[in-house]
Amino acid sequence: MQTQAIAEDRVVQGTAANSFASRFSGPPSSGRRRAWAGLLVRKECWRLSPRGKLLLLMALTSLLFIAHWYVYPWLAVTDRQPAEYLVVDGWVHASGLKAVIAEFKRGGYRQILTSGCMGTEEGSPNQRANYADWTADDLRQLGVPKEVITPIPSWGEAKDRTYNSALAVRKWFQDTHTPVKCINVVALGPHARRSRLLFQKAFGSQVAVGVVAVPNGEYDPKHWWRTSEGVREVIGEGIAYIYAKFFFWPSSEW
Repeated sequence: MQTQAIAEDRVVQGTAANSFASRFSGPPSSGRRRAWAGLLVRKECWRLSPRGKLLLLMALTSLLFIAHWYVYPWLAVTDRQPAEYLVVDGWVHASGLKAVIAEFKRGGYRQILTSGCMGTEEGSPNQRANYADWTADDLRQLGVPKEVITPIPSWGEAKDRTYNSALAVRKWFQDTHTPVKCINVVALGPHARRSRLLFQKAFGSQVAVGVVAVPNGEYDPKHWWRTSEGVREVIGEGIAYIYAKFFFWPSSEW
């Protein structure tokens, strides 16, 4: 009887040990399904439970709600500084230039500086043209006196266009020995926040940079998600701002 009890005790201990080991070793390899002569092995995988799917749906809904109500106003920021110079980004459409004129009259600025990079003249693909010159011409046609408009074209590289345009404006202040403490930049809709950031990078901490956003006449800013133009611009500018904020390092400065 004693021998039988010892044998049964050893069986119980072995079973417990095997159960403990199986918790850490997982299912035996022989239980895995194999295919293609063992080249493919079927294993367990994690999937979302009904509760997990519900939480994911709630998170996505919250993100869409935030994008709906807050992304456009955050990108299309207006934050004026007491500046004497109004810099107009060459990307501002002709429909937004009336807002530029209203801002110039309201703020009592000394000068309008139009900035911009190279473009292609319609009908003359080999002719060099610039958005700064185009914007200056449009403002003159709208009745702004030519003596208060100074186009500052940037003929640099096609990449980092806003930053290179900002460098050209900074160089104009340096070359003309014009003292400047702050400027206001007029930009198109959701491009405004990124424009202010890149102009601030170009001018440094010695010059305060304000910004004025003018709406894009091609879509309704309050319902930007209803048009492809609005979706492309808002999403594109959001991604571009993240890049400019965290990953953009100027390759050179004048």
